[in-house]
Amino acid sequence: MRVSQQMLFNRYVYNLNSSLTSLVDLNVKAQTQKAINKPSDDPTGMTRILDHRDTLRSLDQYSENISTAKGWLGSADEALMQVSTILTRAKELATQAATGTVDDNNREQISYEMRSLFEQLVGLANSDFEGNSIFGGHKTDGPAFKQIMWLTTNDDNFGRNAEFTVNGSSNSTVLVQYYDTTGATPVGGDMNLSDPNLGVRYSTDGGRTWLDGSMTFNGGEGTLALPESGTSVTFHGDATVKVNDPEDESTSDGTWMWIRPSAQYVGDDEDAPPLVDALGPGTNQIRAEASGSFLDSNVTVRIDNQSDVAMNEDIQYSYSLDGGINWVTGNVAQADSSAGETVLSVANGGILTLTSDGSNILRPGQQFIIRPRTAAINLDVSSSEQVQVNNVGKDIFGGIYMDPDAVLASNGSILTLGSLNSDRVFHSGGANMALTIQGDDEYSKNLFEVMGNLVAFTETNNQTGVQQSLANLVEAQEHIMNAVAEVGGRENRLSISSTIVDGLKLNEQTLLSSIEDADVTELMTDLAQQKLVYEAVLRSTSMIMQLNLSKFI
Repeated sequence: MRVSQQMLFNRYVYNLNSSLTSLVDLNVKAQTQKAINKPSDDPTGMTRILDHRDTLRSLDQYSENISTAKGWLGSADEALMQVSTILTRAKELATQAATGTVDDNNREQISYEMRSLFEQLVGLANSDFEGNSIFGGHKTDGPAFKQIMWLTTNDDNFGRNAEFTVNGSSNSTVLVQYYDTTGATPVGGDMNLSDPNLGVRYSTDGGRTWLDGSMTFNGGEGTLALPESGTSVTFHGDATVKVNDPEDESTSDGTWMWIRPSAQYVGDDEDAPPLVDALGPGTNQIRAEASGSFLDSNVTVRIDNQSDVAMNEDIQYSYSLDGGINWVTGNVAQADSSAGETVLSVANGGILTLTSDGSNILRPGQQFIIRPRTAAINLDVSSSEQVQVNNVGKDIFGGIYMDPDAVLASNGSILTLGSLNSDRVFHSGGANMALTIQGDDEYSKNLFEVMGNLVAFTETNNQTGVQQSLANLVEAQEHIMNAVAEVGGRENRLSISSTIVDGLKLNEQTLLSSIEDADVTELMTDLAQQKLVYEAVLRSTSMIMQLNLSKFI
């Protein structure tokens, strides 16, 4: 074969470029210390590298979530521990005020610190982390509690039956007594609030001085006017009170009423039952109610029968936990003898009860959307684990709570907080005036109500009331410590999750390094060899290119 100068030149250039390219590639690897810098270096290896990098990014996000969760839970832990410290001091003060060795001046002095402690507790219940309320459920953009005025009475019957709204505010407890202006009703006898002969007196300085109030009824509602107190009370209907001695304010045989501080919870709750929305023709004649256990997400239940079916027949249905994207099919509620009701079971122990409200016929395609109340903020700390970082404040501190359903039922009208639309947390007995029961009912756990009563009784020199509230305070502190333990348990979970994530990250980094990182010793040897190769190519090319026919002529 004839070898031309052009062929020689192309071969020389090719050899030079090839050797230089290899040298440059090795130089890049030496700079990055990576065996694979681009997909062409090792396509399969690059795929594995990208997979490991994606896993590491996920683990980094879990680590960030764990750090954030530690901040939330650490703030809650610290706040609750401070609450416990305050309650310990409140018990010391209440123990002093409950003894007969202190006089009214001593109890007044104690009341100043007791009110201050109450306000500190409200502040701690409104604690936040990075500007987000930690005790307000999903409502993280504002305080979880606000201070309000509420009522306490020593009259069980009055406390169970009177419906009221407290208006205005006061920096001191307002003590109210009722009496018969004619003197015809014996002390301890009954009179209606609507009775025109009912007299009212009140005190804003703990019972040292008394002022005249008034009770007027109009259209079935009564207004208790206490002009110089800054407060008034609206009674939504008549009620019976026991009259006091018109000449002696210290006699406790009649109805006494304390208008005193409390706190209203304005965050979210997780209380049952969930709400149910019905979609499809004929659902307006069916009453749907949900009960049992549900996740935080909505559950959609669909009737799957091919034709109309009565509630006492086999009912085929499906349910979806992701808004209808995926369905759990093949569910059947077996036929029974309940012609006007059927019960459909869904995931996690939830139950949907359908009852006839004009029709007991279910139609194909009808849907019922179960909307559980949610308040938890959960952060992913692994691929299969979440940790709740916030808390529902009313379940810890108690207070007064207005059910969101009451707001919805008002159809946009402004609701004023009162016993008709609000309840004392932890109390299911129907008495919204805080009766002072010694630690023997759910109410004893309601910290803000217990502390509100302690403020009221110390400010009005009521030794018996302080003694009763002291027993409740012990119960309330135990409830707070249970909350501390629950938060601590979640913090311990975070510590374990952090250790697991760190271990997974180390494993992924090791695997990634084994694929991606270069062997430095081998790399330096290859680089030196390639340098010699390139120099040899340059030298040989230079020598051959100088040879031509003219040198031999």
